[in-house]
Amino acid sequence: MGSFSIWHWLIVLVIVMLVFGTKKLRNIGTDLGGAVKGFKDGMKTSEEPQDKPNDQIQGTSASAEKTVDVQAKDINK
Repeated sequence: MGSFSIWHWLIVLVIVMLVFGTKKLRNIGTDLGGAVKGFKDGMKTSEEPQDKPNDQIQGTSASAEKTVDVQAKDINK
């Protein structure tokens, strides 16, 4: 009842391939690889120092220059 031998693992692998098919297993591997890559990229960007200018950090970028200030008047008076 100890650890499984290589033959046990090969039989399990063949059964899994018969049940799911190689295309489905390839898609699962691709999705898992993409998730790991996205996680690594996310970790890299969080470790980089932020050298952004103050206007971008505070949200006063070029889109804020297009804002229109308006005064609201109460028409019920």
